[in-house]
Amino acid sequence: MSFPRDRHLVVGAALVDDLDRPTRLLAARRHATTHAGDWEFPGGKVEPGEAPLAALHRELAEELALPITVGSEVRGPLSDGAWPIVEGWRIRVWLAVPARTDVRPGPAHDRLRWLAADELDSVPWLPADDAIVAAVRSLMEPATARS
Repeated sequence: MSFPRDRHLVVGAALVDDLDRPTRLLAARRHATTHAGDWEFPGGKVEPGEAPLAALHRELAEELALPITVGSEVRGPLSDGAWPIVEGWRIRVWLAVPARTDVRPGPAHDRLRWLAADELDSVPWLPADDAIVAAVRSLMEPATARS
């Protein structure tokens, strides 16, 4: 599946507890928006002329005041590795580890929650994120697999 490059691009972070052997994913609940109460990957729009990874770092600093270490991309079905979200929009997502564990919601979210692989379905994700959640789940290890 390809997608015109002039369409809008969003970036997101699948914030995990470990880049090599993730067992938990940080989900963020939206508030005061069209999809208030739905959970998503923190991130946001890529500005014109901005590199996607630079946008990811900027958005996480803005939304969560959080420096991150970025890992591999969770590649989607579109030609640039993105995932389709809504008409005219696509998202690229990377695994990332937060620099701190004391993460607090920022202005775009009212709650954050660490979820194990078997808990990912316990929150209502944005419908466009469902396929991405499934892809991230496939990269996660059960929490009991760690020693």
